[in-house]
Amino acid sequence: MNLETIIFENNTLKIIDQAKLPDQFIYIQLNSLDEVVRAIKKLNVRGAPAIGITAAYGLYLYARQLQSKGTLDLAHFKEGALSLKNTRPTAVNLGWAIHSMLKQFQDNMEKETEALLERLKQTARQIHRQDKETCLAIGKNGSGLMKDGFRILTHCNAGALATGGSGTALSVIYTATRQGKRLHVFVDETRPVGQGVRLTYWELHANDIAATLITDSMAAWLMKEKKINAVIVGADRIVNNGDIANKIGTYGLAILAQYHKIPFYVAAPLSSFDLSIDKGERIPIEMRDENEVLDFWPIKDKTKYKVLNPAFDVTPGSLISAIITEKGVIHQPVTAKKITQFFKN
Repeated sequence: MNLETIIFENNTLKIIDQAKLPDQFIYIQLNSLDEVVRAIKKLNVRGAPAIGITAAYGLYLYARQLQSKGTLDLAHFKEGALSLKNTRPTAVNLGWAIHSMLKQFQDNMEKETEALLERLKQTARQIHRQDKETCLAIGKNGSGLMKDGFRILTHCNAGALATGGSGTALSVIYTATRQGKRLHVFVDETRPVGQGVRLTYWELHANDIAATLITDSMAAWLMKEKKINAVIVGADRIVNNGDIANKIGTYGLAILAQYHKIPFYVAAPLSSFDLSIDKGERIPIEMRDENEVLDFWPIKDKTKYKVLNPAFDVTPGSLISAIITEKGVIHQPVTAKKITQFFKN
């Protein structure tokens, strides 16, 4: 199944409504910056690369709105960019895409309005095209780590639904499968929002990949029973020393994998690297609404509950066997020196 998570045609932006999956597979149209902001906050679109792409198109639509009001200037454009940047603080791809659009605005603001708008549109399209190419390269670079017969555990959703292409972690699985390798994927449910059960399992099934759904707490037992050969996840931010931020629960899986001597792989684009942060403790962690936790249960009186709901956790680079990127693979030990050298090459 060739999934197009984001479609931009005739100045119209449409996304798969991931909040409706797996029961409904529908596209929704986003006509304004406010609608893009709302879609990101409410997880209609999610996944670091997909958020960045959607934000880029959203800023182009916003520029057109400003033009129609006669207020297309840098100050107003920056206001829109800031409202987008504040939607989800952990994923660095969002800030990267916004910065790219802001730079194009600043570099072309002296041109005729139509030329400026065209430049913004082409920049958003380029971010989208680049992500498609990046996903394919990540899949190719990581496929050699997947052996025939492997049983792979994944967490959250790092597939086509999270990107503008075939995914990051799941792109590795798709590529290895196309190479003729027989793989079986164990899909973590990924509480509290269920990106594994709602999105990853649905996506794998749509692509004829053998998969089994498990609850998050079953992973340790499966590893002990030697039913897992590798763990592969995505990342929302990778900092200078190799620490990563990813969906809550990733850190625990990395500890379990190390204890059971199972390789733990991270697949992510270079746009997910934030070399301005030296260690994971300084990554901003998004805290989400308590109802994401409570709504799962048939609780009538929710007022008595105090809930902690971080959307992400941080996994130290020392627990990561390799980081798979479009440029190549950074093998353990993942260190600041290795990452710096990787970007220089």
